[in-house]
Amino acid sequence: MSNFNVSIFQIRDSSFQIGLKTGEELRNTSILKIFESITKQEIDLHNMKSIYSAYAPHLLEELEGLAQGLEIPMNKAAALFSGYDVPKTEAMGCSTLLTKEYYVRNYDFSPALYDGIFSLVQADKTFATAGYNLQILGRHDGVNEKGLVAGLHFVSHDGYAKGVSPWASIRMVLDGCSSIDDAVAMLKEIPHSACYNFSLGDQKGNMAEVEASSEKVIVRYGESALACVNHFQDEQLTSKNRDSIEESIQRNKHLLGLMDKRLSHHDMFYHFKNVESPIFFTDYENLFGTLHTFSYSYQHSRILTTIARSKQVLDINFLDWVNGDDILEGSISGFIQEG
Repeated sequence: MSNFNVSIFQIRDSSFQIGLKTGEELRNTSILKIFESITKQEIDLHNMKSIYSAYAPHLLEELEGLAQGLEIPMNKAAALFSGYDVPKTEAMGCSTLLTKEYYVRNYDFSPALYDGIFSLVQADKTFATAGYNLQILGRHDGVNEKGLVAGLHFVSHDGYAKGVSPWASIRMVLDGCSSIDDAVAMLKEIPHSACYNFSLGDQKGNMAEVEASSEKVIVRYGESALACVNHFQDEQLTSKNRDSIEESIQRNKHLLGLMDKRLSHHDMFYHFKNVESPIFFTDYENLFGTLHTFSYSYQHSRILTTIARSKQVLDINFLDWVNGDDILEGSISGFIQEG
């Protein structure tokens, strides 16, 4: 069993200053070397700026701040952190259940390729957000002040193209969209790099899964509940699934079975985080181990989140945080144990 830690960043400032402060926090860490090993040395900066200017110009300001905070050139910061034109990443697993009351999700991958940062950010030009960082600028999952929740689910690399990574797309959606309709509209326009599902829920209890490839985007809506895993279900896109999706299908069946139990937000969260749960995995060596559980209750504006085998649970009234009440925790500690 090895120690596993996540840092908590709380920043209220301009987008540039958010990038600057984040970069200063990361300046003496190993994260630069990790991203240098999995990203390109250079990307088409002009094309990236053109896309981001259209959907999230504030992220360009944040990138500039990151570059200054890390004392590196802007073109290097863009290659490392923008989430544009990222080489193919290995498979990852994610399981999400949405109801009219809440959103609950597990993220499964390897701690070796994990930012280990949970950020609460309040910028001057965007919605305030809380979520787990991916490639620093992007997000695995999270919620914004309007009660919109989103998460990513890898499907395949079929039709892989130069485009925006799903974690950058999640960040754009959370920063700029207030509802399912807004998020769906944006995800239909963003040039996607690979095949991913996006799980979406909003304050009104609406829920959707956006099945996105570089060529086509399909939307599945839920009524009382919706499960989202790692394969496409719409027949227009099923040919893009990986050859082996049996495990994803089994997780989907388990999640669908949970819908009938009418569990509370609290009980569903604890089911997801329980190491004995069928949706908690420990195959970290093969990039399929549960790293964090993230959830949100629409009615109570309540985030419940934790990391693998942690005794700590962050219990945050997010609207209170948006209104100025910082949380006291600076980190979460857990453990990684191979199955």
